[in-house]
Amino acid sequence: MRPDSLDYRAILLSGVALMDTRAPVEFTKGAFPTSVNLPLMSDEERHKVGTCYKRHGQEAAITLGHRLVSGEIKAERVQAWVDFATANPEGYLYCFRGGLRSRTTQQWLKEAGIDYPLIKGGYKALRGFLIDTLEQAAQQCHFVRLGGLTGCGKTELLHQLDHAVDLEGHANHRGSSFGRHASPQPTQINFENALALEILRKRDAGFDTLVVEDENRAIGSCATPLPLHLRFKAAPLVWLEEPIEQRIERILKDYVIDLSAEFIQQQGETDGFETFAQRLRNSLGNIVKRLGSERHQRLAALMDQALEAQRHGGETGLHRDWINALLNEYYDPMYAYQSERNAQPVLFKGNRSEVKAFLQSLTPASR
Repeated sequence: MRPDSLDYRAILLSGVALMDTRAPVEFTKGAFPTSVNLPLMSDEERHKVGTCYKRHGQEAAITLGHRLVSGEIKAERVQAWVDFATANPEGYLYCFRGGLRSRTTQQWLKEAGIDYPLIKGGYKALRGFLIDTLEQAAQQCHFVRLGGLTGCGKTELLHQLDHAVDLEGHANHRGSSFGRHASPQPTQINFENALALEILRKRDAGFDTLVVEDENRAIGSCATPLPLHLRFKAAPLVWLEEPIEQRIERILKDYVIDLSAEFIQQQGETDGFETFAQRLRNSLGNIVKRLGSERHQRLAALMDQALEAQRHGGETGLHRDWINALLNEYYDPMYAYQSERNAQPVLFKGNRSEVKAFLQSLTPASR
């Protein structure tokens, strides 16, 4: 039998599957990218056991737990664990603190003929390790910010760099008023866990200089941990320049063509398109105070015309009109104002190939 482990670094770097035996409500709040929720108790069962513990103590709570999870219910859960352990022989199981639930699961698996190791300290210890990883990165790593005007393709460039960290990717959000995807954002805990895990892997590969996109702390509903965000904002800035024609085409693809396809895949042709159209209108409405009433009405009319053409004929070209106006009249002036106000020095400025070459020169090759 493989031994129980507290080597959190090795477990997380290995990418092995993890069996999370906590209740679904606990799992939903936060887990790890390779975790699968196979709970010992349902939410209702956990609630009943917890109430019993507060009123009558541990022994009575354990007795109630065994009564609630017995017979066919127990057999079904044990079989799910057996199937997981068989499919993932190198994995581990855990509960919240590596205590009673983990040991019970481990014991019932053993009775079914399978020895399976647990993570000592459980979820709490793994989570604490990842929080420490973020704090250590803020103290020890060097960072470079990649900036550029809206639509210049910063994320696209980050994906071409081995030493880049995609904050928007982990947040499942493009970072602007129009940045939401059809699928929901992760919880704050899951965002932090995924971010910490990527940084852990980058550093293990030998990278201590990491490139991140120049972002606000809030990326939709997710927020970069404050120590890291402060380090990012103090990092040198590299500026990506891109012609406005290419920026318009990229925004058209990302925010119109691809986003409408996401909704249609989820909800079907008619409902998906209507949800997409409303999302665009709402996104424009979110910045009405900054646009001003007259400009918002004008851009909203252009957007509605484009949506009608797209709805009835699949033509997306008219979207270029409101995208062009939004860039020239709102996003670009806002970036210019912020840059002048913050007076941030630029370490390097260039086109896509020049910036990529410069960023690649900042760090040694992966060992």
